Amino acid sequence: MKGVPVQCAPPSPISPTDLLRARATPAEPPPATLAEVFAEAASDGAATGFVIAQLPADRPVLWIQDRLSRRECGIPYLAGFPRSTEMLRLDVSRPVDVLWAMEQALGCPSLGAVVGEVWGDPPVLDFTATKRLALRSEAHGVACWLMRRAAQPALSAARERWRLASLPSATDPYDSRAPGTAFWRAELFRSRFRPPTTWVARHDDTGLALDHPMALQDAPAGIRATG
Repeated sequence: MKGVPVQCAPPSPISPTDLLRARATPAEPPPATLAEVFAEAASDGAATGFVIAQLPADRPVLWIQDRLSRRECGIPYLAGFPRSTEMLRLDVSRPVDVLWAMEQALGCPSLGAVVGEVWGDPPVLDFTATKRLALRSEAHGVACWLMRRAAQPALSAARERWRLASLPSATDPYDSRAPGTAFWRAELFRSRFRPPTTWVARHDDTGLALDHPMALQDAPAGIRATG
């Protein structure tokens, strides 16, 4: 693959100094941190689209999946990504392997983001595991996205936690029978930086757009607002 060479720092424990530097106040969100995204339905592609809409275009992205995520939801379809996106994929078997690979990759400053998919609620994915991901992401400036399907939002150190569901798409302006812009119901149910809110999210030429707040006049035709 041609592009920016990936240089990874050797795996090492985070020092107490790095831990202190990684902490952020609610008024000053870090440039990169851990966000957790839950799919309301395991097979719903809204969570994937929501994450893709926020990936950087100037640095490679590492996408890691466990065996059940690949079997139930398939692998990322590269043709659906922006042309400039450089994607590195890593297939592993167990959730513990996903978490280990994510933690090591977050020490690679050449990466723009690390995305991990974990199926269900494995015991290894506890508060300590998410805390390690959040601190390492913030210490090295690499965004971290943890995608969860068939999972419950148990205790987590993720700085923001989202719940995503698909909404009917807009009508294509050139063909009334074809789907247009995709819409998602994006519920931010926990955040250190802003109050919980529900939006209608969409992806346009500038990236992710959030229609805030989610109200009847903001929603696509046929959508009933909630919250």
